[in-house]
Amino acid sequence: MRGIVKATVNSNRIYEVNTMPDILTLGESMVMMVADQSDSLQFVTNYSRKIAGAESNVAIGLARIGHSVGWLSALGQDPFGTYIRNTIRGEGVDTSQVSFSVEYPTGLLVKELNEIGDPLVLYYRRGSAASKMTPEVLKADYFADAKLLHVTGIFPALSSSCQDTLFAAITIAKEKGLLISFDPNIRLQLWSKDAARETLLKIAGMSDLILPGIAEAELLLGTAEWDKVADSFHKLGNKYVIMKNGPDGAYYSTDNQDETCERGYQKGFRVNRVIDTVGAGDGFAVGVLSGLLEGLPLADAVVRGNAIGSLAITVRGDVEGYPTRNQLDAYIAHHARNI
Repeated sequence: MRGIVKATVNSNRIYEVNTMPDILTLGESMVMMVADQSDSLQFVTNYSRKIAGAESNVAIGLARIGHSVGWLSALGQDPFGTYIRNTIRGEGVDTSQVSFSVEYPTGLLVKELNEIGDPLVLYYRRGSAASKMTPEVLKADYFADAKLLHVTGIFPALSSSCQDTLFAAITIAKEKGLLISFDPNIRLQLWSKDAARETLLKIAGMSDLILPGIAEAELLLGTAEWDKVADSFHKLGNKYVIMKNGPDGAYYSTDNQDETCERGYQKGFRVNRVIDTVGAGDGFAVGVLSGLLEGLPLADAVVRGNAIGSLAITVRGDVEGYPTRNQLDAYIAHHARNI
């Protein structure tokens, strides 16, 4: 199934949840300790506890606006693992495919509090439970009724077994006819540019939708020139190509093969004060994926992505700014009136 799959939304705009999730995500989530004061981490004494993980961010965002989502992962059999599972499950995400390890711990992330610019983030995830995942944890039946699998380039960077697990998940998803969504989400703290490029281009070639940022497109393809980026990813097999341009918006292109290629640009939503940029890209993915699954034209799905991405940066935390359905509709309507 290589195309947009329409979801059913009832008159109250609440997604009708099936017995099995319609959207699947796969990846690691960590407990995140966020500094309560804007000093160097060397001097910070108090922290607030949250969760962090690109794939679970997307899962939470989609569930919050009414979609049926499942998150596949592994956590340590420790208090942090229980906290993460309970938090994500509490958002309405199915966590039945999350395993707990008595041998390996839950990953940890420590985040600086910045008043201006991107914060310093320190990762303590080597040897985590998620980094030890293998393809054997995947249950093909869990994919049977789903419509979309969303993956990122973070999970395969954790270990060779994570790479094997991700490729196995994509293979199962393709066999079951799912749409494959891929956000490169390049983290050079985890691997080299050459290793990232080789693996991520392979994943891109197996995907239907790719969501790189401008810098990621340039790392992968050697160019950030939009038309060349779109053409290159379409040649790899991507039906939908969306290149994020930060707060300025996003380029988009659809390769309909036997139809005219749809290509354009949607401006971003203006934000008066940026509080925390982490989570904006995942929020953008939430908007795009939900839009496509609900049958919106790609251009309108990108508008929704821009909207949720802009909301994400107005508060502290990765997912705290993601809206409910009513909040999202009101925000987009308000923006449309004030263009």
